[in-house]
Amino acid sequence: MKNSISFRLWGKYALFTDPITKVGGEKCSYHLPTYEAIKGVLKSIYWKPTLIWHVDKVRVMKPLRTQTKGTKPLVWGGGNSLAIYTFLRDVEYQVEAHFEWNKHRPELAGDRIDGKHYSILKRTLEKGGRQDIFLGTRDCQAYVEPCEFGAGEGAYDKLEELAFGLMFHSFAYPDETGTEELHSQFWQATLKEGILEFPRPEDCLVRRFVRPMSVKEFGVGTNLLAVEDEEAQL
Repeated sequence: MKNSISFRLWGKYALFTDPITKVGGEKCSYHLPTYEAIKGVLKSIYWKPTLIWHVDKVRVMKPLRTQTKGTKPLVWGGGNSLAIYTFLRDVEYQVEAHFEWNKHRPELAGDRIDGKHYSILKRTLEKGGRQDIFLGTRDCQAYVEPCEFGAGEGAYDKLEELAFGLMFHSFAYPDETGTEELHSQFWQATLKEGILEFPRPEDCLVRRFVRPMSVKEFGVGTNLLAVEDEEAQL
């Protein structure tokens, strides 16, 4: 089955944060992108509940730089507050990823048509994605284009190993796990010769229960287009 892609991902700023710090106040970016953030980019390029995206590895192309800026985020009661955010600045990555059929969606088995999804994916990637691309937060606009993973010179190709400690990896959503619970997952991140190789979500050793969560229902012909109809619209 054709299901793998590689692409260049870049932007002026990035903000990859632990979910705990998203509630409010000061924010400081991880130095590396999280699995969940890259998965969000992949979903903005192309996604259907028929498939699950898996991020294989990310190559850091530019040196890690940070920039602190004052921002005025919205507050629940109305108006704005003042906060200091520390962003990554001038970032560029190469990403390698693949999708697999979502076996927890048996009602969408008829939509698992080999080749069709891949064909749509390749065309949407060449056009820059279906939705806005962003790096960690919508404040950080980004862009994508196809590339060969490993091409060109990266900033940390000659660095044997650099450990970043425990980092947030991803959320385990019920429609991808088969359980009606939301979990957060963490891992020990290590950059080796400029490449970050992610474990599969089920291989993360540190997991935390977040809350109960139900699965949204999808059906081809009701709230979901068949892949043939999507292809015809391109």
